[in-house]
Amino acid sequence: MISVFLGPPGSGKGTQAKRLSAEKKTPQLSTGDMLRSAIAAGSALGRSAQEFMSRGALVPDEVVIGLIRERTDQGDCAGGFILDGFPRTIPQAEALDALLWERHRKIDSAILFQIDDSVLVSRLTGRRTCLKCGAMYHIESMPPRQVDVCDQCGSELIQREDDREDVILKRLSVYHHQTSPLVEYYSKQGILSPVDASASPAVVFESVSQKLGFGRSA
Repeated sequence: MISVFLGPPGSGKGTQAKRLSAEKKTPQLSTGDMLRSAIAAGSALGRSAQEFMSRGALVPDEVVIGLIRERTDQGDCAGGFILDGFPRTIPQAEALDALLWERHRKIDSAILFQIDDSVLVSRLTGRRTCLKCGAMYHIESMPPRQVDVCDQCGSELIQREDDREDVILKRLSVYHHQTSPLVEYYSKQGILSPVDASASPAVVFESVSQKLGFGRSA
């Protein structure tokens, strides 16, 4: 099964994709990870992406699609995969469909992580990250034992720049403008399945698993 995970930043789609990948042995394909790997490997696509990123420009869709083409041709993707955070726009979705069509494949399921913006703002502004080891905390739901000190290594905890409220609101605005049309796109194809992303991670995981046919009832 080939699945697309859709949802605003902080909705938990990446966390759920990682867990499904680990438990169900289904590759999780993140464009960020693919870009970093291609750049580290020094591939032609990686060098092209690095040129744009070094100028502070967005990596063009054709480069990202090229990375996805290379990655999905690898053996571990033969049985399916999860696309985490891609596509983000209608042109990207159309390019992805064309790529898969060339290989006689298609998107089987699009999971929509639904959550109110107000809940997301509260969830993200409360996050704290360890400067040294990268451990994550939340001031309400998962606070450290000592304020602003990492339980694991004793280093300082910070609020990342992209977890500030003004930055989050801008990211949500971009999401609603660019990505929300994908809801209609995949709904028209009859493959869209919403899940309540405001529930606990365990409940969301069970819901997503069932939507994908991995749970106790599909």
